[in-house]
Amino acid sequence: MLTLLTALDAIKAAGLKTKSNLKFVFEGEEEASSINLEKILAANKQLFSGDMWFICDGPVHQSRKQLITFGARGITTVDITIYGPRRELHSGHYGNWAPNPAMMLARLLASMKDDNGRVLVDHFYEGIAPLTATEKKAVDGAPDIDKEIMRELWLGGTENSPKKLVELLNLPSLNVRGMSAARSGEQASNVIPSSAFATIDMRLAKGLDHHQQALRLIDHIRKQGFFVVDAEPSAEVRMAHAKVARVIEKEGGYNAVRTSMDLPISQEIIKTVESARGATILMPTSGGSDPRDIVERALGSKTIAIPIVNHDNNQHSFNENVRIQNLWDGIELMAALLVM
Repeated sequence: MLTLLTALDAIKAAGLKTKSNLKFVFEGEEEASSINLEKILAANKQLFSGDMWFICDGPVHQSRKQLITFGARGITTVDITIYGPRRELHSGHYGNWAPNPAMMLARLLASMKDDNGRVLVDHFYEGIAPLTATEKKAVDGAPDIDKEIMRELWLGGTENSPKKLVELLNLPSLNVRGMSAARSGEQASNVIPSSAFATIDMRLAKGLDHHQQALRLIDHIRKQGFFVVDAEPSAEVRMAHAKVARVIEKEGGYNAVRTSMDLPISQEIIKTVESARGATILMPTSGGSDPRDIVERALGSKTIAIPIVNHDNNQHSFNENVRIQNLWDGIELMAALLVM
């Protein structure tokens, strides 16, 4: 927002004229899956219509070079609760007898991937739209930054090796984004937990439906022997089944999208970005997810992302930051796009 508004002020101060009709949309619910965006766009199509939406979210390439991403992964999120005894039990009096839901959850999560990181959920990779020749060329031509990122992050290995990060961004993923049972650290007690909880996000490649992908995961949980419910299970249900899992598909999932790099407007955008930032890396798909699917479905507009922040900005975590130089670079870049 800061770079856009500053660039607009600079354009006006310089007496420059824009060649396009510009609209600015600032949407504050992206981290809550943009649950109101589609109904707002659908009710105001004329107000929001346009040939191209620039999405300015996300980081530049890990090499610090400018990046354009022509698509974004979709996302769906699933919460899982595994049940044990009605209340926490003394681990000495009841250990080796009462089922431990934390252990059951650990086994369930481990069943979802093999040792190299490939997802084992049936049909998980089924239906992916293949990359075009231009998109494959862009992937092949991207800088090889895997070893440098491994050093930066202190990683001794990576999942799905020998595939590189740039290749894997075009495939769906399954991530355990959090898990809990009873207490740990100084609050730990010698108990068998009464329940265990995990929350999973699945990033989607183009061609996959977010709801169907959630159903594939639920089918996998059933195949591991769990009786699956979508509400808090009663005493009767818990006593009738040795393994009970409450599974909730969270509201707000959306699908992956990808705009062709070969479109005339895509080529014009590439030239404009390169004129401001020099050599630019092109990628078919960004690693993150944003509501481009909602925009394209509601309005029929194309979408392209032109991010500006540093790759090591700790997005979604502690000490989130922005590198000052990225702000200056971003102002120049946004100004070039606004007068394109």
